[in-house]
Parts: sequence; structure tokens; C-alpha cells
Amino acid sequence: MNRAMIVSSPGETAASAESVLHSLGFTRVTVIGSASQARRLIKSESPPELVIINSPLPDEFGIDLAETAAEEAAVILLAPAGTQAPADVIMVQKPVDIRLLSEAVSLAAEEGSSLTHEDSSLLSRTDEIRLINRAKSVLMKYLKFTEPQAHRYIEKQAMNNRQTRREAAQKIIDTYEK
Repeated sequence: MNRAMIVSSPGETAASAESVLHSLGFTRVTVIGSASQARRLIKSESPPELVIINSPLPDEFGIDLAETAAEEAAVILLAPAGTQAPADVIMVQKPVDIRLLSEAVSLAAEEGSSLTHEDSSLLSRTDEIRLINRAKSVLMKYLKFTEPQAHRYIEKQAMNNRQTRREAAQKIIDTYEK
């Protein structure tokens, strides 16, 4: 993680949060003063990986922004006691203790990196399923297999040749679709 955004009115809390982020290795920190500006940046092509919201904001309290931001990034909400934080949002009670904020940022960065790993794992698995389904279609088209026969054939080829199902599927596609 290296891109972070602080949504806050100018002041000591925003400066402290920026200092904590820089000390923890965030190289690109953007400070924004309103929820509407933050939403535009969150939905941009390069959204921040971490969002710190210092509630209340000039144009809203910050809960709705936290929910929106949590769909795209790790979120820390700095709010008064008694505020109910949305799911997937780390809440730090005001007045903010710098050590607690630092721990929250570390936790959010850790969660964010594990989510990125999960996302790439899911994408890899999805690609594998697509490749296997394409190989099944090839077998059904050229060898007139049914879907269950094609599935069994791919699994059997993978076992017999000591390769993954992905490799077996790719070999089938390469063989029949030149």
C-alpha cells in the first residue's frame, strides 16, 4: 500500500494522520476537505488503498462516505464516541491517540494486502475455470463429448500426465484449435 487519502477539515487531526501515514511508508497521501471530492477520487482510475475520514465533514457526517469508500479501499473512521461505524470500517474514537491511529493504519494496511492477495487468487481461479470450460467446449465440438464426459476427460488427462487441470485444458485447446 502506498496511496492514501485523508478526508478532513484542515487542522491538527489531519496533520497528525498525514504524519502517521508518511511514517508508515505511504508515499502518496492526498488530503481532501469534503465528502463529494473524496467520492470522485475513490471512483477514479487510481483510487486510494486507504481512506481516513475525520468525522464530521463540512458536507456530511462521514458514515455514508465510509460505506462507499469501504467498497474500494481500507477505511478508518475517526469519530466521536457513540458513533456506529459501518461494517468493514475501522473506528478510532476522538480525541485521536496517535499510537492508536498508527495501530489502526497498520491493521488496515495488513487487511488491505490480504484482500489484494484474495482478489488475485479469485481472479486466477476464475481464469482457470474459464480455460477448463473452453477446453470442454472444444471437446464437445470436435469429439462430440457431453459436458460430463468432457469434464471427466480433462481430469483424467491431468491425472495421467501429472499436470494441473489448467495445463491439461490448455493442451487440449492447443491441440484442437490451431
